[in-house]
Parts: sequence; structure tokens; C-alpha cells
Amino acid sequence: MKTAISTIYLVLAVISPAFAAETVVYKSGILVSVFVGVCALVVVAQLVPALMLLVGFIKGLAASKTPSTESTH
Repeated sequence: MKTAISTIYLVLAVISPAFAAETVVYKSGILVSVFVGVCALVVVAQLVPALMLLVGFIKGLAASKTPSTESTH
């Protein structure tokens, strides 16, 4: 019983500072949101050619492993 009470007391002592913390709301302007949106668009726009290149590499590797049907006589 004594260890259970000690454990509960220890847990409450550890988590009590979390309830005392202040919550600060960060309010950014519309320009920050527009900037982050433009950065996200740039990243997405660069993913499309990268995926196309990756698919081309995979197709090239798969095609090179198939036996050639051309004869070299």
C-alpha cells in the first residue's frame, strides 16, 4: 500500500508542472501562410519529374534484363 501511494505521489509530482505551463498561440500573418503554400507547391512540382525519372529507370532496368531477340550474324 505504501509503495502504491508513493508511486501515485511521484507521478503527480512529475506531471504537475505540465498543467502550469502557459499556452501561447502563435498568430502568423497571411504572408507567412502564402510563403509556406508556395514552398509546398515547389516541392510538389519537383516530385512529378522525379517520379517520372524513377519510373523510367525501373522500366530501363526491367528491359535490359530481358533477353535480346535481335541476332548479330
